[in-house]
Amino acid sequence: MTALPPYAELLKLRVDQDERGMPLFVMPFHDDVVGRPGYLHGGAIAGLLEFAAFVTLRQALGDRSATMKPINVTVDYMRAGLPRDTYASAHIERLGGRIANVEAQAWQKGREEPIAAAQMNFLLVRD
Repeated sequence: MTALPPYAELLKLRVDQDERGMPLFVMPFHDDVVGRPGYLHGGAIAGLLEFAAFVTLRQALGDRSATMKPINVTVDYMRAGLPRDTYASAHIERLGGRIANVEAQAWQKGREEPIAAAQMNFLLVRD
């Protein structure tokens, strides 16, 4: 995997693999992701979800020359992000010739209790 962009470095993201071998993002709690005192900032959570979606889609495409352009992003916040590690992964709902639909989830305690979810639609431009 290539180096992460500066925003991912600011979030101190690291990429592991889940039990299925898919990318699993981990964002530790630190000063740069604090919103109100003692809680994660919603933008940091959205950034984590976006990176999970992009990396999962890039891995599925395999074609490094393909361009992925976000058409829309919807983030649903379900629980407060607390001062602990936050995890995120994504799965592809549909991968077509020109459009991809990706869903990402973030959690802290367990996958069954997500703190946020994102729906992203991408325009795919292939050479």
